[in-house]
Amino acid sequence: MINRISTPRQHNAAIAEILKQQVALSKTQVQVASGKRIQSPADDPIATTRILGMEAQQAQLEQYGSNADSLSARLGVGEQALSDLGNLLQHVRDLAIQANSGALDDVSLKSIATDLRSRAQELVDLANRRDSNGEFLFSGFSTQLQPFSRGGSSVSYAGDQGVRMLQIGENQKLGDGFPGDQVFMAVPEGNGTFSVATGVHTGTGIVDTGQVVDPTAWVPGNYTIEFTAPDAWRVLDGSGNPLLDGGGNPVTGTYVEGGAIAFNGVQVQVKGTPAAGDTFTIAPAGVKSLFQTVDDLVTALASGADTPQSRALLGSSINQALQQLDQGLTHVTDLRAEVGARLSAVDNAEQTREDQSFQLEGSISNLRDLDYAEAVSRMNQQLTGLQAAQAAYTRIGQMSLFDYL
Repeated sequence: MINRISTPRQHNAAIAEILKQQVALSKTQVQVASGKRIQSPADDPIATTRILGMEAQQAQLEQYGSNADSLSARLGVGEQALSDLGNLLQHVRDLAIQANSGALDDVSLKSIATDLRSRAQELVDLANRRDSNGEFLFSGFSTQLQPFSRGGSSVSYAGDQGVRMLQIGENQKLGDGFPGDQVFMAVPEGNGTFSVATGVHTGTGIVDTGQVVDPTAWVPGNYTIEFTAPDAWRVLDGSGNPLLDGGGNPVTGTYVEGGAIAFNGVQVQVKGTPAAGDTFTIAPAGVKSLFQTVDDLVTALASGADTPQSRALLGSSINQALQQLDQGLTHVTDLRAEVGARLSAVDNAEQTREDQSFQLEGSISNLRDLDYAEAVSRMNQQLTGLQAAQAAYTRIGQMSLFDYL
């Protein structure tokens, strides 16, 4: 086999080598200028795949961060609304205590009732508060729907029981608020175990809200404390029959003002002078709305207290209202504590995201970033090689095979 060498072939080989050196040098120069080892997936397919995966994780972390910012903003507005709600309930409670002093006439009581009507409307307005995006805070999933409206003597809830959950971490979601029925409509009634109400009332007896003295002896049910005489009482069960004790005897007692009327592990106290036939009812505690609590207080005050009987009835009503307002304040405090816990979780999640992002940035840098010392050394070698190839071509370009013939 004969290998033929021609002048054009020599020139082409030399030029090809120069171009190869130029491409390699240009690539290294781009790497040095950008600081990136990988300029295209072809440079390192395996590393590129890993980088793309980690960049996707970074994008997900950024989305979690955006969700956390939205969550914090809405929870902050919600917490302020709950703070305002607590202040409003405390103001209503102060007015109730003022009305319960026993020294106010009907005009003063009705003036307080007028003030409370304004507070009742303020309560509805607060329940319909919006966040910075114009969405209702307390309407559940239906954030564009006004949750509360007053119709006649009651306030109704038009929202739902949902809570939007925002993901702030790979395995962490938090609610951005509370549904309105939980905040305003579901406050535990009475003392949380049972509630007391006034039934027949012709005397001047004032009943308190009662308490549980032995939870193990409490038998949930409807009971009536009936005064058979101004100084004697008995307890009736839900069917109107006398309640029997463990020995089969009716539960009865002698009335002493301020003394305890106790049965089935609970007790109430009555002050004043009940009349024969007066009754007070006891029922298992349910829930009661804040709106109804304020409305009932307004109604009681507007009814006046121009007789001893009506003043006693007002005293019982205010006692119940104060108990219910205390329950409401406790309820609001618990909700604010929950908001605080969520905000704390958001802060902790942010720290976790920052740590994860820092680790990902380090891993991506290790895969993609350039080793400047190695790259500069390589570039100098390539530049030397290119210069040598160019010098060689200069000499080759002046030669011809005819010089050897």
